[in-house]
Amino acid sequence: MGFVKVVKNKAYFKRYQVKFRRRREGRTDYFARKRLTFQDKNKYNTPKYRLVVRFSNKDVTCQVAYARIQGDVVICAAYAHELPRYGLKVGLTNYAAAYCTGLLLARRLLKKLKLDTVYVGQEEADGEEYNVEDVDGESGAFRCYLDVGLYRTNTGAKIFGAMKGAVDGGLDVPHSTKRFPGSTEDNYDAKRHRDYIYGKHVADYMERLQGEDNDLFQKQFSRFIKNKITPAGVEAMYKNTHKAIRADPAPKPKSEKKVQQKRWNRIKLSKAQRDARVKQKKEAFIRNLDNDDE
Repeated sequence: MGFVKVVKNKAYFKRYQVKFRRRREGRTDYFARKRLTFQDKNKYNTPKYRLVVRFSNKDVTCQVAYARIQGDVVICAAYAHELPRYGLKVGLTNYAAAYCTGLLLARRLLKKLKLDTVYVGQEEADGEEYNVEDVDGESGAFRCYLDVGLYRTNTGAKIFGAMKGAVDGGLDVPHSTKRFPGSTEDNYDAKRHRDYIYGKHVADYMERLQGEDNDLFQKQFSRFIKNKITPAGVEAMYKNTHKAIRADPAPKPKSEKKVQQKRWNRIKLSKAQRDARVKQKKEAFIRNLDNDDE
Protein backbone atom coordinates (compact mmCIF):
# COMPACT_ATOMS: atom_id res chain seq x y z
CA MET A 1 0.00 0.00 0.00
CA GLY A 2 1.35 3.39 -0.95
CA PHE A 3 1.70 6.46 1.20
CA VAL A 4 -1.67 7.81 2.38
CA LYS A 5 -1.82 11.36 3.58
CA VAL A 6 -4.06 11.96 6.61
CA VAL A 7 -6.30 14.88 5.69
CA LYS A 8 -6.83 16.87 8.87
CA ASN A 9 -9.98 18.70 7.88
CA LYS A 10 -13.04 19.81 9.85
CA ALA A 11 -14.47 16.27 9.94
CA TYR A 12 -11.21 14.95 11.44
CA PHE A 13 -11.08 17.55 14.21
CA LYS A 14 -14.80 17.20 15.05
CA ARG A 15 -14.20 13.52 15.79
CA TYR A 16 -10.82 13.94 17.52
CA GLN A 17 -10.79 12.78 21.14
CA VAL A 18 -7.94 13.68 23.46
CA LYS A 19 -6.39 10.98 25.65
CA PHE A 20 -6.86 10.95 29.41
CA ARG A 21 -5.00 13.72 31.22
CA ARG A 22 -2.64 11.38 33.11
CA ARG A 23 -1.87 9.59 29.84
CA ARG A 24 -1.01 12.92 28.20
CA GLU A 25 1.25 13.70 31.15
CA GLY A 26 2.86 10.24 30.89
CA ARG A 27 2.01 9.37 34.49
CA THR A 28 -0.42 6.44 34.20
CA ASP A 29 -0.28 3.22 32.20
CA TYR A 30 -4.01 2.71 31.57
CA PHE A 31 -3.43 -0.66 29.87
CA ALA A 32 -2.04 -2.00 33.16
CA ARG A 33 -4.44 -0.02 35.38
CA LYS A 34 -7.49 -1.50 33.65
CA ARG A 35 -6.33 -5.01 34.49
CA LEU A 36 -5.45 -4.09 38.07
CA THR A 37 -8.77 -2.40 38.88
CA PHE A 38 -11.45 -4.39 37.00
CA GLN A 39 -13.20 -6.76 39.41
CA ASP A 40 -15.10 -9.93 38.49
CA LYS A 41 -18.82 -9.24 38.01
CA ASN A 42 -19.82 -12.04 40.37
CA LYS A 43 -17.91 -10.28 43.18
CA TYR A 44 -20.19 -7.25 42.88
CA ASN A 45 -18.83 -4.27 44.83
CA THR A 46 -15.91 -6.09 46.48
CA PRO A 47 -12.78 -3.89 46.20
CA LYS A 48 -9.80 -5.15 44.27
CA TYR A 49 -6.84 -4.06 46.37
CA ARG A 50 -3.52 -2.92 44.90
CA LEU A 51 -0.13 -2.71 46.59
CA VAL A 52 1.08 0.60 45.17
CA VAL A 53 4.84 1.19 45.40
CA ARG A 54 6.46 4.42 44.21
CA PHE A 55 10.01 5.80 44.54
CA SER A 56 11.17 9.40 44.63
CA ASN A 57 14.67 10.80 45.10
CA LYS A 58 14.39 10.82 48.90
CA ASP A 59 11.46 8.58 49.79
CA VAL A 60 9.66 5.27 49.25
CA THR A 61 5.85 5.26 49.28
CA CYS A 62 3.85 2.08 49.84
CA GLN A 63 0.05 2.14 49.84
CA VAL A 64 -2.84 -0.30 49.71
CA ALA A 65 -5.61 1.22 47.60
CA TYR A 66 -8.68 0.31 45.58
CA ALA A 67 -10.40 2.09 42.72
CA ARG A 68 -13.73 3.90 42.74
CA ILE A 69 -15.30 6.16 40.10
CA GLN A 70 -14.65 9.16 42.35
CA GLY A 71 -10.97 8.20 42.59
CA ASP A 72 -8.67 5.76 44.35
CA VAL A 73 -9.28 5.12 48.05
CA VAL A 74 -6.14 4.52 50.14
CA ILE A 75 -6.82 2.37 53.21
CA CYS A 76 -3.25 2.27 54.54
CA ALA A 77 0.11 3.85 53.73
CA ALA A 78 3.72 3.69 54.90
CA TYR A 79 6.70 5.84 53.97
CA ALA A 80 10.46 5.47 54.19
CA HIS A 81 10.71 8.82 56.01
CA GLU A 82 9.02 7.10 58.98
CA LEU A 83 11.89 4.60 59.33
CA PRO A 84 14.14 6.83 61.51
CA ARG A 85 11.55 6.19 64.26
CA TYR A 86 12.50 2.51 64.07
CA GLY A 87 16.27 3.01 64.09
CA LEU A 88 17.01 3.32 60.36
CA LYS A 89 18.34 6.85 59.93
CA VAL A 90 20.35 6.56 56.69
CA GLY A 91 19.94 5.04 53.24
CA LEU A 92 16.16 5.47 53.08
CA THR A 93 15.79 4.62 49.37
CA ASN A 94 17.92 1.49 48.92
CA TYR A 95 16.69 -2.11 48.56
CA ALA A 96 16.83 -2.85 52.28
CA ALA A 97 14.88 0.33 53.11
CA ALA A 98 12.25 -0.61 50.49
CA TYR A 99 11.88 -3.99 52.25
CA CYS A 100 11.43 -2.23 55.61
CA THR A 101 8.78 0.09 54.15
CA GLY A 102 6.83 -2.86 52.70
CA LEU A 103 7.08 -4.67 56.04
CA LEU A 104 5.83 -1.58 57.89
CA LEU A 105 2.85 -1.28 55.54
CA ALA A 106 1.88 -4.94 55.98
CA ARG A 107 2.08 -4.93 59.78
CA ARG A 108 0.23 -1.58 59.99
CA LEU A 109 -2.59 -2.74 57.73
CA LEU A 110 -3.04 -6.09 59.47
CA LYS A 111 -3.09 -4.37 62.86
CA LYS A 112 -5.76 -1.99 61.55
CA LEU A 113 -7.85 -4.98 60.41
CA LYS A 114 -7.08 -6.89 63.67
CA LEU A 115 -5.38 -9.70 61.76
CA ASP A 116 -1.84 -9.05 62.97
CA THR A 117 -1.89 -11.99 65.42
CA VAL A 118 -3.42 -14.37 62.87
CA TYR A 119 -1.00 -13.61 60.01
CA VAL A 120 2.42 -12.87 61.48
CA GLY A 121 4.29 -13.56 58.23
CA GLN A 122 7.96 -14.49 58.04
CA GLU A 123 9.41 -13.24 61.32
CA GLU A 124 13.05 -13.88 60.34
CA ALA A 125 13.80 -12.76 56.77
CA ASP A 126 15.86 -15.41 54.99
CA GLY A 127 15.18 -14.64 51.31
CA GLU A 128 13.41 -17.95 50.74
CA GLU A 129 10.16 -18.07 48.77
CA TYR A 130 7.26 -17.45 51.12
CA ASN A 131 3.51 -17.23 50.47
CA VAL A 132 0.79 -16.41 52.97
CA GLU A 133 -1.93 -19.05 53.26
CA ASP A 134 -5.41 -18.82 54.77
CA VAL A 135 -5.81 -19.98 58.35
CA ASP A 136 -8.73 -22.34 58.97
CA GLY A 137 -11.52 -20.84 61.05
CA GLU A 138 -10.19 -17.27 60.63
CA SER A 139 -10.65 -14.49 58.11
CA GLY A 140 -8.84 -15.11 54.83
CA ALA A 141 -5.42 -13.63 54.16
CA PHE A 142 -5.50 -10.06 52.84
CA ARG A 143 -4.84 -10.30 49.10
CA CYS A 144 -3.57 -7.39 47.00
CA TYR A 145 -1.81 -7.10 43.66
CA LEU A 146 1.49 -5.30 43.03
CA ASP A 147 1.08 -1.99 41.16
CA VAL A 148 4.47 -0.93 39.77
CA GLY A 149 3.23 2.06 37.77
CA LEU A 150 5.79 3.05 35.13
CA TYR A 151 8.71 1.51 37.05
CA ARG A 152 10.97 -0.85 35.06
CA THR A 153 10.64 -4.39 36.41
CA ASN A 154 14.24 -5.55 35.98
CA THR A 155 15.61 -8.46 37.96
CA GLY A 156 16.68 -7.15 41.37
CA ALA A 157 14.63 -3.92 41.13
CA LYS A 158 13.94 -2.20 44.46
CA ILE A 159 10.20 -2.38 43.89
CA PHE A 160 10.37 -6.14 44.47
CA GLY A 161 12.10 -5.45 47.78
CA ALA A 162 9.01 -3.55 48.94
CA MET A 163 6.80 -6.40 47.72
CA LYS A 164 8.94 -8.99 49.56
CA GLY A 165 8.66 -6.93 52.73
CA ALA A 166 4.87 -6.83 52.39
CA VAL A 167 4.70 -10.60 51.80
CA ASP A 168 6.99 -11.35 54.77
CA GLY A 169 4.80 -8.98 56.79
CA GLY A 170 1.72 -11.15 56.19
CA LEU A 171 0.03 -9.85 53.01
CA ASP A 172 -0.98 -12.25 50.25
CA VAL A 173 0.62 -10.83 47.09
CA PRO A 174 0.73 -13.26 44.12
CA HIS A 175 4.34 -13.40 42.88
CA SER A 176 7.24 -15.60 41.83
CA THR A 177 10.96 -15.45 42.59
CA LYS A 178 12.16 -14.82 39.05
CA ARG A 179 12.66 -11.05 39.53
CA PHE A 180 14.26 -11.15 42.97
CA PRO A 181 18.01 -10.51 43.40
CA GLY A 182 19.87 -13.79 42.99
CA SER A 183 17.43 -15.11 40.40
CA THR A 184 18.72 -16.50 37.10
CA GLU A 185 17.12 -18.46 34.30
CA ASP A 186 18.06 -21.74 35.95
CA ASN A 187 17.73 -21.23 39.70
CA TYR A 188 17.10 -18.84 42.58
CA ASP A 189 19.79 -17.99 45.15
CA ALA A 190 17.91 -17.15 48.35
CA LYS A 191 21.13 -16.35 50.24
CA ARG A 192 21.96 -13.54 47.84
CA HIS A 193 18.47 -12.12 48.23
CA ARG A 194 18.90 -12.27 52.00
CA ASP A 195 22.13 -10.25 51.66
CA TYR A 196 20.20 -7.52 49.85
CA ILE A 197 17.44 -7.48 52.49
CA TYR A 198 20.05 -6.90 55.22
CA GLY A 199 22.09 -4.38 53.22
CA LYS A 200 25.18 -6.53 52.73
CA HIS A 201 25.72 -5.01 49.26
CA VAL A 202 25.93 -1.59 50.94
CA ALA A 203 28.37 -2.87 53.60
CA ASP A 204 30.58 -4.49 50.95
CA TYR A 205 30.68 -1.29 48.94
CA MET A 206 31.55 0.71 52.06
CA GLU A 207 34.52 -1.56 52.80
CA ARG A 208 35.74 -1.50 49.21
CA LEU A 209 35.45 2.27 48.86
CA GLN A 210 37.14 2.86 52.20
CA GLY A 211 40.13 0.84 51.05
CA GLU A 212 40.34 2.37 47.56
CA ASP A 213 39.49 6.07 48.11
CA ASN A 214 39.05 7.24 51.69
CA ASP A 215 38.22 10.84 50.66
CA LEU A 216 35.35 9.66 48.47
CA PHE A 217 34.22 7.34 51.26
CA GLN A 218 34.13 10.26 53.71
CA LYS A 219 32.02 12.23 51.24
CA GLN A 220 29.66 9.50 50.05
CA PHE A 221 29.01 7.90 53.45
CA SER A 222 29.19 11.05 55.58
CA ARG A 223 25.80 10.38 57.20
CA PHE A 224 26.80 6.79 58.01
CA ILE A 225 29.97 8.11 59.67
CA LYS A 226 27.98 10.79 61.54
CA ASN A 227 25.62 8.13 62.94
CA LYS A 228 28.60 5.84 63.74
CA ILE A 229 27.45 3.06 61.40
CA THR A 230 30.25 0.73 60.34
CA PRO A 231 30.12 -1.94 57.60
CA ALA A 232 30.10 -4.62 60.30
CA GLY A 233 27.02 -3.09 61.97
CA VAL A 234 24.80 -2.70 58.90
CA GLU A 235 23.08 -6.10 59.17
CA ALA A 236 22.36 -5.65 62.88
CA MET A 237 20.86 -2.23 62.16
CA TYR A 238 18.34 -3.70 59.71
CA LYS A 239 17.52 -6.63 62.01
CA ASN A 240 16.74 -4.21 64.84
CA THR A 241 14.60 -2.13 62.47
CA HIS A 242 12.53 -5.20 61.52
CA LYS A 243 11.97 -6.04 65.20
CA ALA A 244 10.99 -2.44 66.03
CA ILE A 245 8.49 -2.34 63.13
CA ARG A 246 6.82 -5.55 64.30
CA ALA A 247 6.70 -4.27 67.88
CA ASP A 248 4.83 -1.02 67.04
CA PRO A 249 3.73 -0.45 63.43
CA ALA A 250 1.04 2.12 64.27
CA PRO A 251 1.47 5.55 62.63
CA LYS A 252 2.64 8.42 64.79
CA PRO A 253 -0.05 11.11 65.29
CA LYS A 254 0.72 14.28 63.45
CA SER A 255 1.93 17.18 65.55
CA GLU A 256 0.03 20.38 65.03
CA LYS A 257 2.13 23.07 63.43
CA LYS A 258 1.46 26.61 64.55
CA VAL A 259 1.96 28.73 61.46
CA GLN A 260 1.69 32.48 61.65
CA GLN A 261 -0.15 33.53 58.54
CA LYS A 262 1.20 36.46 56.57
CA ARG A 263 -0.97 38.87 54.63
CA TRP A 264 0.42 40.61 51.59
CA ASN A 265 -2.75 42.60 50.86
CA ARG A 266 -4.77 44.95 53.06
CA ILE A 267 -7.52 43.60 55.27
CA LYS A 268 -10.93 44.32 53.79
CA LEU A 269 -12.64 47.22 55.60
CA SER A 270 -16.23 47.13 56.80
CA LYS A 271 -18.87 49.66 55.60
CA ALA A 272 -18.57 51.72 58.81
CA GLN A 273 -14.74 51.80 58.47
CA ARG A 274 -14.97 52.93 54.84
CA ASP A 275 -17.41 55.71 55.76
CA ALA A 276 -15.16 56.86 58.61
CA ARG A 277 -12.16 56.87 56.23
CA VAL A 278 -14.02 59.04 53.71
CA LYS A 279 -15.11 61.38 56.51
CA GLN A 280 -11.50 61.77 57.70
CA LYS A 281 -10.35 62.55 54.15
CA LYS A 282 -13.03 65.22 53.80
CA GLU A 283 -12.13 66.83 57.12
CA ALA A 284 -8.42 66.80 56.22
CA PHE A 285 -9.17 68.36 52.82
CA ILE A 286 -11.27 71.14 54.38
CA ARG A 287 -8.56 71.80 56.95
CA ASN A 288 -5.97 72.18 54.20
CA LEU A 289 -8.23 74.64 52.37
CA ASP A 290 -8.67 76.74 55.54
CA ASN A 291 -4.89 76.76 56.10
CA ASP A 292 -4.32 77.94 52.54
CA ASP A 293 -6.85 80.81 52.96
CA GLU A 294 -5.10 81.98 56.08
